[in-house]
Amino acid sequence: MPKPMHRSRSFRKLNRVSPSGRHLLHFERKQNSIPHCGICGAELNGISMSANPKGRTRRSNARKFGGVLCSSCASEVIKLSSRVENGEMKLNDIGIKQRNYVLQMASH
Repeated sequence: MPKPMHRSRSFRKLNRVSPSGRHLLHFERKQNSIPHCGICGAELNGISMSANPKGRTRRSNARKFGGVLCSSCASEVIKLSSRVENGEMKLNDIGIKQRNYVLQMASH
């Protein structure tokens, strides 16, 4: 039975063969993936992916939707939310991916 720390999916299993011919199971921690934009899927800039991330607030930038959306998608969401608030657009005219973020802007 593996140790409790090795039972989670944050460790990947590696099958190894020792020089004596025994089959062993080694565990290795998975690498963090690069964060992507929630709308367009582009890689986010300005987020450090060091070995010691020091929490999410230290990694992401401090603007609205920082660490979630890229700068172009975030500015587009801010424009759309202001148009909805002013009555120039309806919420149903906005795409589904952007609609959730516009609703978040409206609630704040």
